[in-house]
Amino acid sequence: MAHDRANRARAPSPDGADEVQLVARAAEGDGAAQRALYERYRPAVSRVARSFAELDPDDVADVVQESFVRALRNLRGLKNQERFGRWILAIARNRALTLLARHRAAHEVLEKLKQVAGHAEPFLERLDLGVEAEHELVRRTIAELAEGPEKETVRLFYVEGGLSAREIAERLGVGKSAITMRLERFRAKVKMKLLAEVAKLRGDESN
Repeated sequence: MAHDRANRARAPSPDGADEVQLVARAAEGDGAAQRALYERYRPAVSRVARSFAELDPDDVADVVQESFVRALRNLRGLKNQERFGRWILAIARNRALTLLARHRAAHEVLEKLKQVAGHAEPFLERLDLGVEAEHELVRRTIAELAEGPEKETVRLFYVEGGLSAREIAERLGVGKSAITMRLERFRAKVKMKLLAEVAKLRGDESN
């Protein structure tokens, strides 16, 4: 299995006292030492992430980024500094497994939304709503969202415009895959809302 292959990944061999000193300096916030650790261990961390076949290149980049952010943030709590290599690879494996679990959970939710919205697709395609009407529905749907990551994501994508999913991910400090999933979930919500509004109008007309 993918995670079995990941478990066989190994960090570069530490350089004895030099390794410990490097980790100690990085723990104190030394930027040069932190960059040196990143350059030294990035290939191994990347190999761990790539060993999970379900992760695409963007996911792999996210795992690498999140692993180093988490490791450097918690570096002072590492008791055995000579074990930094094994430690960060363990973090990478955990981040990859967490990302996979999130993908699967989000995919299940999205599929349910798509099933409902999909029933509306043929009907909606026959409607000539006009671009402005569609934009207005998107704006109202955004306004009705609770404040949080999803609302901020769709606001940046649809309201500000001009930003790619990767650029939004960098601005919000999350992985691109998370942004893509939020946007897909929002589009499904818009379709469902449109179907509900059309159904309501048809109901009013029949009264």
